[in-house]
Amino acid sequence: MGQTNKKILLIDDEPDITELIQFHLEQKEYIVKTAQDGLKGIKIAKEFMPDLILLDVMMPEMDGIEVCQLLKEDSKTKNILICFLSARSEDYSQIAGLDAGADDYVTKPIKPKVLLSRIKALLRRSSESTTESQLNSKIVIIPEKYLVKKDGVKIHLPRKEFELLSLLSSKPDHVFNREVILNTVWGSDIIVGDRTIDVHIRKLRSKIGSEHIETIKGVGYKFMNG
Repeated sequence: MGQTNKKILLIDDEPDITELIQFHLEQKEYIVKTAQDGLKGIKIAKEFMPDLILLDVMMPEMDGIEVCQLLKEDSKTKNILICFLSARSEDYSQIAGLDAGADDYVTKPIKPKVLLSRIKALLRRSSESTTESQLNSKIVIIPEKYLVKKDGVKIHLPRKEFELLSLLSSKPDHVFNREVILNTVWGSDIIVGDRTIDVHIRKLRSKIGSEHIETIKGVGYKFMNG
């Protein structure tokens, strides 16, 4: 199955946006299904089992944050990639969305070409060959699948958590300051602050063990080798 035969579920309550995105996705031969609300979206997700879900944040009755949390808590759907779509005025939801387990976050309006590029990048991880590199005796990182193994147990990380871990582990015992972390992991895609880094560090520690990431007060963080 090629990149353009991947399945995408679009959950958004704005018909004009849904139709526009669906059109451009189908032009690239993605298999697309849509839902206008969260409950219907969850139902379709379990039946359709898409490779990626494009999920609007602000929807009536059940917002995208809750939808994401429910999908990530379900063993059947927890590994489906989720990318939030949100209006620029909803800055607060960026952190909430990433904290809920989303893999990416894009702001509306977004040019179709840019969205297609982000989607392609997100989906690439599941189709590339696996390359493992040993970080230390307990942790193994698998770059192309955005996957980490700890003591042989697989840990699936959202995109930014994985990129943050990859950066820190690229130079064990080296202290990365917050500016370098922001520029390397987030770049100019979205405006983020220190709170975003803290959220991702906390989540990484809960998954790989707090002993592997040390806080250097007032400076940044470093990965502990061993």
